[in-house]
Amino acid sequence: MPAPCKAALCFALALSGAAQSQAFEKITVKAAHSDLGSWHVEVLHNGNLIAQNVTPIVLLTYGYDVPSNPSPRLHSVPGWAYADRFDIEAKAPANVSPAISPGNEAQNRAKQRVRQLLADRFKLVMHVEQKHMPVYALTVSGGGAKLQRSAAAAKDCVFNNAPNGCHSFVIGFGHPLNGNAVSMEDLVHYIENWTDLPVVDRTGLSGLYNVHTEGWQPMRLPPPPPNGDEHVDFSSLPTISTVLGKLGLELHREEAVLPVYTVERMERPDLN
Repeated sequence: MPAPCKAALCFALALSGAAQSQAFEKITVKAAHSDLGSWHVEVLHNGNLIAQNVTPIVLLTYGYDVPSNPSPRLHSVPGWAYADRFDIEAKAPANVSPAISPGNEAQNRAKQRVRQLLADRFKLVMHVEQKHMPVYALTVSGGGAKLQRSAAAAKDCVFNNAPNGCHSFVIGFGHPLNGNAVSMEDLVHYIENWTDLPVVDRTGLSGLYNVHTEGWQPMRLPPPPPNGDEHVDFSSLPTISTVLGKLGLELHREEAVLPVYTVERMERPDLN
């Protein structure tokens, strides 16, 4: 367990250097109408965020690039962050840069603002350490990548978990890799939810891809939800190596230094 850090330092770590100009200028948080059904998160081109029926762990996962399932990279998340659901609307400053920047700049700005939202409204204080650990490296196989480029360009979408959105995968049995506009970074963050080690991108591939595969046998599973089925049978599904192989990708074990986050403080938000 890391030693407690000074409040100012922890706060700085929680924002990860986000400038005040990147913060949302207005945030509305309300209790979701129902704790059932689907959830939706979208970051618009103007920087605004709309989240419906969303749990705080979803925002934390997006803002800090960590799995939502239990992970050696994230510790001490309160249980209510997985259960309580909220409707959130956050308005970006009028002078925010539109999402037409090259590479991952728009994504990075959006994630910094989500960190600010968590700090402002959920009083999140995060302790971070860089740790050496075993990981899986996602690489291109010897035969080359077999990936279809997405019709969507990086500037067309910041984040949208809708079925035909971007930077997100559609949930299904065995966690198939179904996304209309996903990057290799999106891919490693998604599969890390069910692998027994963290996953890092070593493909060197940029841009967005249209990916559709069958489900695969998870290497590990999170605890089942209350009253959930603990005995789902994935044995008929192929391994992740088989599924990735059809895309011309491979996982190799190596060592890496990654950020490990511990929640020092997180509170339920005041509603408005």
